[in-house]
Amino acid sequence: MILKGSQRAGGQNLAVHLLRTDDNEHISLHELRGFAGDNLKAAFKEVEAIARGTNCRQYLFSLSLSPPEGERVPVPVFEDAVARIEKQLGLDGQPRALVFHEKEGRRHAHAVWSRIDADTMTARPLPFFKNRLRDIARDLYLEHGWKMPRGFANAAERNPTNFTLAEWQQAKRQDIDPRWLKQTVQECWRGSDGLPALRNALEERGFFLAKGDQRGFVVLDHRGDVWSLPRLLDVKTKEVRARLGDGEALPSVTDTRKTIGQRMTLSIRRHVEESRAAFKGRAEKLASYRAEMTQHHRKARTDLDARQKSEWDEETRARAGRLPKGLRGLWHRLTGKYQQIRRGNELEARRSRERQAAERQALIERQLEQRAVLQARIKEMRREQATLLRDLHRDIGRYLAFSRQADGPGQSLGASTGLKLQR
Repeated sequence: MILKGSQRAGGQNLAVHLLRTDDNEHISLHELRGFAGDNLKAAFKEVEAIARGTNCRQYLFSLSLSPPEGERVPVPVFEDAVARIEKQLGLDGQPRALVFHEKEGRRHAHAVWSRIDADTMTARPLPFFKNRLRDIARDLYLEHGWKMPRGFANAAERNPTNFTLAEWQQAKRQDIDPRWLKQTVQECWRGSDGLPALRNALEERGFFLAKGDQRGFVVLDHRGDVWSLPRLLDVKTKEVRARLGDGEALPSVTDTRKTIGQRMTLSIRRHVEESRAAFKGRAEKLASYRAEMTQHHRKARTDLDARQKSEWDEETRARAGRLPKGLRGLWHRLTGKYQQIRRGNELEARRSRERQAAERQALIERQLEQRAVLQARIKEMRREQATLLRDLHRDIGRYLAFSRQADGPGQSLGASTGLKLQR
């Protein structure tokens, strides 16, 4: 699992962060060890007060433990990792808090230690803790058979952004099929009897007729790409000129691209807004599903906790009832039966705790699976939206460049259209 640690102060801010329910769907304070207080704020306030008697400013060591995506890691694995880390870093025996978070279908943990040794009133040193955490993380990947990040296998392959280009290039815009282009232009040609009719027919289909520098008549698509009209029609240039004339009244390729830029920029700006509106609607719907699922999952866990507590109390009373009292209890102590019953009760209590822990872990894993399905839909929506908006913004830039080419190098992008590209 990925291990990220830091020395820090600001215990109260850290406590607030670890307990934020708006950023996390589920929070569980799993352990408070070595503190007088029974909550995070009180515990960290206690460490801060002790640290005032020292020269240490960064009196806490905070660590996040993030398993690989898709892995369902039980609590004992987290506990074992935390125990190994505190031993390697020299924090064994120090007051410690362990908190579990769940969000976006994934579960991770935060461990926080006090660096202040109350006996010596000094801070535990943490030399080279990043290197030690890296080594422990690599061992955990190998021991559990998790797919190791490339950065662990070879530091030169580490991805500093943690994102791959492939994740943001799932949907590529398809190029215009030349066969479809020829068919469309030929239909316009057959249905027109002159230059004005052909221009109108082509523009109705998103194409523009222009005067080429050397090729005579050309057609431009909505991206500004230039196509020879005679070649699209599979006819000779003489036949085209016989129907359309010399084409001197047609705009040049540069002027036509300016027109495309002006028209298409407005259109694509509209597409951007429509895409954002559609994304907002889908995002709100999925957010509603997520909130509803979170409430349902929280209730299921609360009900399980209440049922397990009731069962535990009942089993505890039953175990206590097995221990004899009075003279009978004294006799059982003398004969050794009391210790035998007590050992049986302890074994039964341990098995009961293990059973309840396994039951809770099974519930959490079922809920994580359900949440992962929803998260996959959310991630896919985000990828689609990012890809679409990236392509649309890139198109806007290209069309604005068409306008600048026509206006000259001194004209700023978008000045000819009066638009500003919003990122």
